[in-house]
Amino acid sequence: MGVPFSQMWTVATYVLKNELLGRKRYPLVLMLEPLFRCNLACAGCGKIQYPPEILRRQLTPEECFRAVDECGAPIVSIPGGEPLLHPQIDQIVAGLVARRKYVYLCTNALLLEKHLHRFQPSKYLSFSVHLDGPQAEHDRAVCREGVYEVAVRAIRTAIRAGFRVTTNSTFFNTADPETCRRFFDELMELGVEGMMISPGYPYEKAPDQEHFLHRQETMALFRRILGGRRHRWRFNQSPLFLEFLKGNFDLECTPWGNPTYNIFGWQRPCYLLDEGYCATFRELLETTDWSAYGHRSGNPKCADCMVHSGYEPSAVRATFRSLRGLLATLRVMIFGSLPMRPLSAPDVAAGPSSVLSRHAAGELVPLQNFIEQPVEASASPGSTSPPVPAAPDAA
Repeated sequence: MGVPFSQMWTVATYVLKNELLGRKRYPLVLMLEPLFRCNLACAGCGKIQYPPEILRRQLTPEECFRAVDECGAPIVSIPGGEPLLHPQIDQIVAGLVARRKYVYLCTNALLLEKHLHRFQPSKYLSFSVHLDGPQAEHDRAVCREGVYEVAVRAIRTAIRAGFRVTTNSTFFNTADPETCRRFFDELMELGVEGMMISPGYPYEKAPDQEHFLHRQETMALFRRILGGRRHRWRFNQSPLFLEFLKGNFDLECTPWGNPTYNIFGWQRPCYLLDEGYCATFRELLETTDWSAYGHRSGNPKCADCMVHSGYEPSAVRATFRSLRGLLATLRVMIFGSLPMRPLSAPDVAAGPSSVLSRHAAGELVPLQNFIEQPVEASASPGSTSPPVPAAPDAA
């Protein structure tokens, strides 16, 4: 397994406590975004598509601690933007570790070696390095040459210094299954603790809209990637979520399980959809029409989403709240997979390779000064900034 026992025990007891108390909705992971600015402009990301005055804003450590205490989730993921651009990120992490929260600091690793001395190794802290495949694929995904090489060097440095290091990878319809499998082998050889994988979500603000995966494409892809899964691969995810990606286990989205807090407040309804903000976490839980979201809702924005931020908490809850989920989890842990379900006829007839072999053509530019230079606005020619969400009213 790619998760320490102490963390698994903390999550298990937390889930069981909430289930015994009869709580219908509770958070598992807080997605804490202290800033949106970044030193990369990835084609599949919509987080930097804000005007410069918004990209310059950031949460204070006190605002971060207040959100974490209010939410109560045992795990805090710190995405962005690039969190290492925050001048007080070390103070934020130290405050969360002092609260015994398991922290995943998500980073492209361009600044990791430079700032590593600001952090202390701890079982509560993991650097989650963004890698979307081996060198050529990753550099293409982030639209910059040389990023993969810098990230791998930073991973080795952090591991040698005693830090927990995991990876997170998003795969699009350009992904080649055999290449992905070799990539997993490379990450295990690097010595990372575990890998997190997820399909690309059709993020409406992202500059590149052509290479996101649709639902049946996702299942076809991950069946080929994870089929005959090697024993040495360690995933920082629940077994049921990986089976869900292959279409072997049904899950429904629970967006409240991974709530998002950023400079605008509590984002409604989830990390990927931006449909307003709440001043408090309680307001988010009690006033959001959760029936309007998820695959079964019929909401077209949710039709193709199989992303970890919506379905990983569903998988964890399914493991502990039902005998079926527990037995399915044990079966995967022992035998490596659940029985394969048939995919829909069009996908089988077309064959996964016909869907997955398309590669985007794009010119890469040298890395140059992008290690230090944050992106201040959209780099897409002719793009316009989206409307700026109104800040939530004070509680």
